[in-house]
Amino acid sequence: MSFYVTTPIYYVNAAPHLGHAYSTIGADILARHQRQRGEDVFFLTGTDEHGEPVALAADNEGVTPRELADRNAARFQELMPRINASNDFFIRTSDPEHHAKVQEILTRVKDNGHVYEGTYEGWYCPRCADFKTDAELEDGNRCPIHHIELTRETEDNWFFRLSTFEEPLKRLYEERPDFVMPRHRYNEALSFIRGGLQDVSLTRAKIRWGVEVPWDPEQVFYVWFDALLNYYTALSYAREGEDLVDRFWPATFHVIGKDILKFHCVFWPAMLMAADLPLPEHVFVHGYLLMDGEKMSKSLGNVLDPFEVMDRFGTDALRFYCFRDVTFGQDGSVSTTQFEARYETELANELGNLASRTTNMVARYRDGFVPEVELDAALAASFEGLPEEVAGLLDRADITPALEAIWQRVRRLNAYVADTEPWQLAKDDSRAGELDRALASLIEGVRVIAVLLHPYLPDTVEKLQAALGTDEVEYAAAGFGARRLERVEKVEPLFPRFAPA
Repeated sequence: MSFYVTTPIYYVNAAPHLGHAYSTIGADILARHQRQRGEDVFFLTGTDEHGEPVALAADNEGVTPRELADRNAARFQELMPRINASNDFFIRTSDPEHHAKVQEILTRVKDNGHVYEGTYEGWYCPRCADFKTDAELEDGNRCPIHHIELTRETEDNWFFRLSTFEEPLKRLYEERPDFVMPRHRYNEALSFIRGGLQDVSLTRAKIRWGVEVPWDPEQVFYVWFDALLNYYTALSYAREGEDLVDRFWPATFHVIGKDILKFHCVFWPAMLMAADLPLPEHVFVHGYLLMDGEKMSKSLGNVLDPFEVMDRFGTDALRFYCFRDVTFGQDGSVSTTQFEARYETELANELGNLASRTTNMVARYRDGFVPEVELDAALAASFEGLPEEVAGLLDRADITPALEAIWQRVRRLNAYVADTEPWQLAKDDSRAGELDRALASLIEGVRVIAVLLHPYLPDTVEKLQAALGTDEVEYAAAGFGARRLERVEKVEPLFPRFAPA
């Protein structure tokens, strides 16, 4: 089977911050897990380079939109290997192949009778690149996200007949209750649809930085219609000389933030219907990473720099924290204090210490050879059903509960060490069999944990598996007792402790 997962494409009006890393790592965890299960996976991310936010940012810096896009797109491209994202392609909406495909699809939408000429007047936020309804405004005429005063704009545009798709969208939501996840985001999107849909501007006449409208060269497509199509257009040119659309479309998961829910859960399926294209299977909407009670945003100046975190603590520590401290799908506060506490108590103490002392005891008491004995049945029972549980959760993009299920077994193994006290067993030759069983069971537990944690902590798992003498991460190896290791080496500290900064 195929599995196609996408991130939002990120505006190039500023450099990356932790919020961008959050979405990307979430999609990467899903992609890595599905590869473990032998699925045919395609993972897409990239940059959204058109529209007024980019043009305004470029003007403020005294550079062209192209210069700004090239500079900041490079920063996002550099972020991907740093956070260990295993994306198969990085799309830029300034790609000429994307332009051509956008023009082709939106011309089809027009030919299908869903586009007409009209005049638009409304409250416009240049940072959101979005017109706001009166109901969405705060404090009179302020953007609810950026808190800036909005101006009322009027211009002659081409319109998309969104209102035509109000009933088809209601049927979609009725027939597919998991189209939008989690459930409270589904309810939010459906409520928006039930509130009545108005036709929306498809083009802009005052902006030149965008995809030219083929039937009206004086206008460019509204940035959202250009950007949304990236999920489809990328498949047509991601592999030179090969069209991947039939292989991977429709997408399995679009991973997005809640601030762009309206576009992905209302505009996007309507546009696909208008173009006679299949709809994605799921849109997973995550919440905000909050600092000081606000969404982390470069324009608000409240960002936690992922590069600084990774430079000090490593990439896997960042990947772990993003999905341990904040439940994926919910809003949650983040801070350097919380990050350091998680690093010390869970990564260094619970996982790192478990790996170190388990491999050290096998090296010390059995010269590194894993005893060939029957594993502890009670410990095995506590792992029973774990691979199925984790797979079921990740099939729903429940990344945080899946990590919690794995981490419960990390703690179970630490409790097993405390209960069996191998160092005491080693003092009594008559209890050699008990020691063998304890060591073999612990090593098997650590091996299973490594396989299950691979999507979350790929670098750490690689180091741990090197000490375990295996590199197998296939999901068939995730069952307790599924494999037997022969020889292990002492592992270096996986998460070194640091002096306060």
